Amino acid sequence: MKNRIGYYSAFITAAFLLLLFSSYLPENKAVKTNDSMPMATTNVSQNGVATVTAFDINKDFYFADERLPMEDQDVYERLDREILHIAYHHTSTILAIKRAQRVFPVIEPILEKHGLPNDLKYLAVTESSLANATSGAGAKGIWQFMKGTGAYYGLEINKEVDERNNLEKATEAACKYLKHYHDQFGSWALAASAYNMGGPRLKKTLQKQKGKTLYDLNLNKETMRYFFRIIANKEIMQNPETYGYHIYPEQKYTDLPPYSVIVVDGPVTSWAAFAKKHGMSYRKLKVYNPWIKGTSLTNRKHKEYQIRVPLN
Repeated sequence: MKNRIGYYSAFITAAFLLLLFSSYLPENKAVKTNDSMPMATTNVSQNGVATVTAFDINKDFYFADERLPMEDQDVYERLDREILHIAYHHTSTILAIKRAQRVFPVIEPILEKHGLPNDLKYLAVTESSLANATSGAGAKGIWQFMKGTGAYYGLEINKEVDERNNLEKATEAACKYLKHYHDQFGSWALAASAYNMGGPRLKKTLQKQKGKTLYDLNLNKETMRYFFRIIANKEIMQNPETYGYHIYPEQKYTDLPPYSVIVVDGPVTSWAAFAKKHGMSYRKLKVYNPWIKGTSLTNRKHKEYQIRVPLN
C-alpha cells in the first residue's frame, strides 16, 4: 500500500511540473508566405491543442496547358482533398522533393525529345514518389509499368534483367505510352487517367456514360483521385514553402558520383565477381544499375548492356 501511495504521489508531482513548464512555452504562430496562402504547419497553442491549417486554392490550375474547371464545386473539392492529403503526408512528400533534383533532369529532356509536356513528370511522382518501387499488383519502377505493358513498349523483363528500373529506358517507354493515349483521347487529363486504369476501360466508360471530358466521368475510386493527385503533386512541388516544406538545396539528393560505362556483350557468370573486378561492391553495382535483377547474366544473344561503374 505504501509503495502504491508513493507511486501516485510521484506521478502527480511529475504531471504538475510538466503542466507548469508548458505554460511558459511560447505560442507557435502560423507563418504566412503571403496574404492568402498559409504554410502547412502544425501549431501547438498554450493550452496544448494542436492546430492544422487548410489552404487557399481559389486560383487557376493547369496541367499541360489544360485548365481545370475550378468553378465546378466537385472539381474544387476533389483537388482540395488531394492537396491536403499530400501536403500532410510528410515523409513521402519530402522524399519526392529530395529525389526530384536527381530524377527530373533525366526525365525532362526525354519528354522534350518526344515533344511531350513537361508536366508529365508529375505523373511519375504520383506513381512512385520517384523511387524504383514495386506495387502490390506487380508494377515496378519509377513509372510503375506492369510486366506486359513494359514488354509491349520495348522493355526487357526477365529473371536476369528488369528495364522497368532503368530510368532512361522506362521514361522512353512512358513517353510512347502516354502519346498513344493522348492521340486516342485528345486530352492529357484523359491520357493520364488511361495510364492509371487502362485505355480500353476508359474508352468503354466514356461511351457508356456519354462523357467528353474527365470531369464528366464517374470512375473507380483510385482513378477518380489519380489525376487530382498529379495536380496536387505539381502544386506542392512547385511551391514547397507555401505548404510548409523547407528543404535546403544541399539537403536534396544529388546525382550519383561520376561513373564510367563498360559495355558487356556476353555472359556474366557472377555479378559479384564482376563488381569486385571493377573495384566496387555488389551493392554499388546495383545502385548504379538498378535494372540488374539476377546474380548472373546468360546473354545468349550477345546483346550489349551498358554497365555504369563508379570512378574511384
